[in-house]
Amino acid sequence: MRLSKTILLSLLSAILVLSSCSTTRYVPEGSNLLNSIRLETVGEYGRDVNKGHLRNYVRQKPNSRWFSLFKLPLATYSLSGRDSSKWVNRMLRSMGEAPVLYDERLADLTCNDLQQELRNEGFLNAKVTKSVTPTGKKKVGVIYRMELGEPYFIHHIQYEIADSVIDRLMATDSVNRLIHEGQKFNVSVLDNERKRITEFLTDKGYYRFHKEYISYAADTAQDSRLIDLTLFLDPYTNEKHEDTLHTIYYIRNIRYASGDPNDSKIHLRKHVQSECTYLAENQPYSSRGLQNTYARFGRLQAVKYTNINFVPIAGTDSLDCDIHIQTNKPSTISFQPEGTNTAGDLGAAASLTYQNQNLFRGSEVLSVELRGAYEAIRGLEGYSTQDFIEYSAQARLQFPRFIIPFVSHQMRQHMNATSEVSLMYDLQDRPEFHRRVLSAAWRYKWNFPHRHDRFQLDLIDLNYVFMPWISDTFKKDYLDSENNRNAILRYNYADLFITKLGLGYSYSKGNFAIKTNIESSGSLLSLASQMFNANKDADNHYRVFNIAFAQYAKFDIDLTRSLQIDNTNQLVFHCGFGIAYPYGNSTVLPFEKRYFSGGANSVRGWSVRSLGPGKYKEKDGRINFINQTGDMKLDLNMEYRTKLFWKLGGALFVDAGNIWTLREYNEQPGGQFKFDTFIDQIAVGYGLGLRLNFDYFIIRFDLGMKAINPAFETEDEEHFPILHPRFSRDYAFHFAVGLPF
Repeated sequence: MRLSKTILLSLLSAILVLSSCSTTRYVPEGSNLLNSIRLETVGEYGRDVNKGHLRNYVRQKPNSRWFSLFKLPLATYSLSGRDSSKWVNRMLRSMGEAPVLYDERLADLTCNDLQQELRNEGFLNAKVTKSVTPTGKKKVGVIYRMELGEPYFIHHIQYEIADSVIDRLMATDSVNRLIHEGQKFNVSVLDNERKRITEFLTDKGYYRFHKEYISYAADTAQDSRLIDLTLFLDPYTNEKHEDTLHTIYYIRNIRYASGDPNDSKIHLRKHVQSECTYLAENQPYSSRGLQNTYARFGRLQAVKYTNINFVPIAGTDSLDCDIHIQTNKPSTISFQPEGTNTAGDLGAAASLTYQNQNLFRGSEVLSVELRGAYEAIRGLEGYSTQDFIEYSAQARLQFPRFIIPFVSHQMRQHMNATSEVSLMYDLQDRPEFHRRVLSAAWRYKWNFPHRHDRFQLDLIDLNYVFMPWISDTFKKDYLDSENNRNAILRYNYADLFITKLGLGYSYSKGNFAIKTNIESSGSLLSLASQMFNANKDADNHYRVFNIAFAQYAKFDIDLTRSLQIDNTNQLVFHCGFGIAYPYGNSTVLPFEKRYFSGGANSVRGWSVRSLGPGKYKEKDGRINFINQTGDMKLDLNMEYRTKLFWKLGGALFVDAGNIWTLREYNEQPGGQFKFDTFIDQIAVGYGLGLRLNFDYFIIRFDLGMKAINPAFETEDEEHFPILHPRFSRDYAFHFAVGLPF
């Protein structure tokens, strides 16, 4: 039997053996292991209840299962001995999970909780009973049977507002009400309406108002499922216990002070302080303005702490607002050494970073990074040196606001914006060539408070790639050889100017996320060249400052959707699509803009940059980083994630996808996208992963296997590795930080 089959069978056997171990070893006589629970609904309205939500009211849940199948944590605990002085037993118990013993009292309380929640959701006649059945030796399963009955509906709503001013104010807000005649009765909706009204009134100046002033009365007619609902809003009771109107409070003075006991000065300009304040003097108090003020100051990296206090002025309807601000130390210096390993070539790198978080006393962040790297390259012949040296310098300046003319104060306050200017110079000296990259960018990022989307505009993004020297050996073997007509290779070892304009949008809420980006390069330069009848070079390219410029359009979109099965199991779906088209002044995309497939965040049955394009396969079987790139990419992923124990999590995944070229290149046979063949060129991989979750970051290990390989020579074995697996040929191991999607 082949190695891969042996390993997989051994792993599966170990899991089955471990999970089949006695899980009732530590279940005392007279007690039972809670093996399973199930919620059952009785009645035609079963679809109207969310069983996933109702499971939160179950007070006892069975031991967790890996991938919803195997109770390995319980089995691990059961392997431990009873002698707690031995470290092996203590380790097994800490790694495992103690058995959950069925408790009759908790089951009865669960019935009461489920019944109350169902009544809160409108099933006022609901009844919940339990059924306990043996499922094995010392094991029981519990079924909670929920007889729903028929739901109740709101027939009529009446408002009893004891404050005439609030009564008129609430009449203007009727369109936002959460309760309406004809909807199903639901206590949670009623409570949310109390919170909404409270937020509405506190935002209108009612500083002392709280939701306890609001109550409900419900009345049902006999033999009817219709409810007449009355909402009461009580008046304010003063010190003399007299009912009166609620008071609208106005802000008299806004005072700023340092919150640092060792420094009485606020290290922020006054207009920055006022721009971050969403409260105004001589205007009503606003709870939303208060929260926005906290959030805006919290975004400033220069601010360490913000505290806002309101002082009522006795005998008046006025408040004094005191804003205490404590700032961070402005400057920091950090040094970070690192080791590198590129395809077995060892090296070292170090970076020195200076950061000023309050450059102009407006929380502007200046970051300057100097980096150096050295790597000893092995296996190169015919070159005068075997070393790779890199030096880079990067400066970035971020403003926590729009740096753009004609932006009003109100517009600045209605969005959270960041402006960024960056400049970078990178020097690379390799044995084969010397490469210089000069980059400059100006971009904006913004989002709106209380919304889930974000925007980014790359207004200016310039990249100048300069090749001052290419070795004679490299020219002869790769660029000038008559046997090598690789247009992609030649294009990426020539001087190039890239002028990018891009717009990005992302949305994330709950279990759904979308991210899109569109960019273009060279269009304005091409238009200007045509208008002024600029000359073309021998390769039919327009030039700027005697440098050819790239021209392309690119679009990317990522979709992620997750389904929470229970507290420890999750199913995640991901789809990624990207397409880029070189045109006009370019027939080939710049290497940095081309797509690749395979690796830790793509089709994990292949190592990084080793899949595609299409059914293309390098003749000698090696990975070709130039040829194995494309103009279009498709990724389809499904991953089942489960919590194991401690900080460990596991995953089972299936990936599919590939890359293609839009044009036909002689050096990439079989790589062009065609509608009638691309389905057959989709690669499929599968595998399992291990995750170490340290809250702030996740370390990920993934082992992927090929299932369907579009780049094959022999039809039977290479095309369908899932049927003819060979571990040495079909596996890829990935180490990464963070989740793949």
